[in-house]
Amino acid sequence: MPTLYMTAPSESAAEIAQTVVDERLAACVNQFPCRSTYRWDGDVHTGDETILLIKTTAEGYRQLVDRLLELHPYDVPCIERFDESHIHDPFASWITDSVSPHVGGDRQ
Repeated sequence: MPTLYMTAPSESAAEIAQTVVDERLAACVNQFPCRSTYRWDGDVHTGDETILLIKTTAEGYRQLVDRLLELHPYDVPCIERFDESHIHDPFASWITDSVSPHVGGDRQ
């Protein structure tokens, strides 16, 4: 099960997180404030951003990325994929259940 690492402007991050969970593209999104320094258009910039760690399934990964590209305000958003070498089985089941469309209530 992949975890997608993405940074977003702080004012956009919560809405992005809410949308991908609401649309069942992600089971969970962790958000961490950060201060980023980066080069863009030849100049060095510093600004507040939010790191998003987005949990999804291998099957849902491409659709999640496509949706993030629609939602993200940057021309070139940071999107990186981390694949687990070990995942707690009940947690993996929860992610699968949360991302896959189904009838019935949520576990949590």
